[in-house]
Amino acid sequence: MTNFTEYKVVHIVEGGCSTLIFGSSGLPLKQLEETLNEEAAEGWQLVFQVIERKRFWLFWSREAIIVTLGRHR
Repeated sequence: MTNFTEYKVVHIVEGGCSTLIFGSSGLPLKQLEETLNEEAAEGWQLVFQVIERKRFWLFWSREAIIVTLGRHR
């Protein structure tokens, strides 16, 4: 296991409008890919990720991904 000297947490959420219109739309994979590529260019590495599902308004639920990144300074 690698010990990093610095950590960062990124939270990416499924769009609210799509959830209301379609009931569920899934995680924004393009946004996730762009975010990870930008962070990797700055030396960050993926350490851990978890997908959470939260209630959204009354009947819907919405997904989000929480990504932990680490790097050596």
